[in-house]
Amino acid sequence: MKERVNQLFKDKLVLVMLVLGLLTIVAAAGAVRIRKGAQNMEESPYLEIKEPEGMIAEETEPPRTVAGSSNAHEAEPAGAGAGSHVTENTLGAAETEAAALEDPPADEAGAAAGDSLVLDFTESDRLLWPVQGNVILGYSMNTTTWFPTLEQYKCNPANVIQSEVSTPVSAPADARILEVGVNEEIGNYVRLDLGNGYQAVCGQLKEIPVVENEYVSRGDVLGYVAEPTKYYSLEGASLYFELLSGDEPVDALDYLE
Repeated sequence: MKERVNQLFKDKLVLVMLVLGLLTIVAAAGAVRIRKGAQNMEESPYLEIKEPEGMIAEETEPPRTVAGSSNAHEAEPAGAGAGSHVTENTLGAAETEAAALEDPPADEAGAAAGDSLVLDFTESDRLLWPVQGNVILGYSMNTTTWFPTLEQYKCNPANVIQSEVSTPVSAPADARILEVGVNEEIGNYVRLDLGNGYQAVCGQLKEIPVVENEYVSRGDVLGYVAEPTKYYSLEGASLYFELLSGDEPVDALDYLE
């Protein structure tokens, strides 16, 4: 009986030692795994994820449209901030305004000039000579005068002033352009409104830079003396200059300086 008890005790002791051995092995294996995990954490604390081929690693900002742009689908370059929006819009507005100021339409330019010009020509005012030269055919509505080219006497509502081709023709006073036209007798002409019912007509012109309803100042170029029409071929290059008060022609020599 005693021997049997001793044998059972030995068996239990062996079993306990086996269990302790297994526990020791398990504990040692866990320590090794924890140490390896710590080393990996020291080398790279972040989880490394491989990027798929064909993808851009860098995150890009989605395209945005510029406020006020004429093309709503035009994308803004990546990385542009709110400051660039303000700068682009401000510069665009400034450039548009500058272009409008530099090159206004002809009607607007004429209206702007008209605001500063008061057309108030009176009988006591003096006109600037549109060209310098001799009067070769004078005003004569009460009598007739000889026209060499036409070989006849007839009344003359204007003064024909001798000049040379391409001589600049000046506005005789502040005026508004009533008409830019052409007819067989006096060729290309400009009709001016001087104010208070006074009008002036400059004929036998070329290269006329003014347009209807435009305001011109005294001395501004209305055009240039052209080759004479067939009605003035013998008289030669000259300016046809007519002055009217109301609808009646008057002698411009009475008003010229």
